Amino acid sequence: MKFGLRYCNTGRFIDSAHAVELIIAAEEAGFDSAWTVEHTVIPELHASKYPYSKDGRMAGDRYDLPLPDPLIWMAYVAAHTTRIKLGTGILILPQHNPVVVAKQIATLDLMSGSRVLLGIGVGWMREEFDVIGASFDDRAARTDEYVAVMRALWSQQKASFYGDFFRFDNVYCLPRPSEGSVPVIVGGHSRAAARRAGRIGDGFFPARELPEDLIALARTTAESNGRDPDELEITVSYPASDDGLDALTALHVDRVLVPVSPQPGMGATIRSPEEALAWKSKLEDFA
Repeated sequence: MKFGLRYCNTGRFIDSAHAVELIIAAEEAGFDSAWTVEHTVIPELHASKYPYSKDGRMAGDRYDLPLPDPLIWMAYVAAHTTRIKLGTGILILPQHNPVVVAKQIATLDLMSGSRVLLGIGVGWMREEFDVIGASFDDRAARTDEYVAVMRALWSQQKASFYGDFFRFDNVYCLPRPSEGSVPVIVGGHSRAAARRAGRIGDGFFPARELPEDLIALARTTAESNGRDPDELEITVSYPASDDGLDALTALHVDRVLVPVSPQPGMGATIRSPEEALAWKSKLEDFA
């Protein structure tokens, strides 16, 4: 089982010095990865319900907290490290142009030494889509196609693609990722997200708790689509206590993410480089 940190582009780690200190310590301790989160804008007044809380409000009910762009934050800390993987958990893909994202991710992956994990999701806040000028109602269909667009650009020296939203012939989008692609990990805490992970994902990241039913659905969907369910990498959040790690092992979970700020229902938090380094012996036991 691998361990990572989430969500590292928040709190005190929006400061460049603190961010670098944390990720260098995490790499030294043996953490597999560091994950970011995205909201380009958060309208002060919105009717959309946050899907990961009972009251439909975001954690702390605060919308004026700084949240750096995940890809730029990742590029900055990548320059100070050599081994730790860097993931988006998640990038709201239908808010972006997939051709531009393909270029950004390929560049970052190449320059970091193939260390990028692209976690993607469909998004939930209509008002944010409206500010950006992105289409909300067809965001699920766009997400599926945008993944296909990026993979075409990553895998083909001279790429062509013919979809409902994007069409192009014989274009060069260089550099390409050094390994020919970048892992696409589907995030979300819904049956639709689980099925999307099974159909087109390299991994699945349900955002909260341990949804055994969604993990099972992702794996059965992969199998029904002619894919090997064992190849679908499962990433989950840290359980309420260390005892819960046994259940994750039984479910063949591949990666567990520890938050860098206190989270309800999670028994571990890493709030400083010192706390990250203190995990070194625990990570060696799981290696």
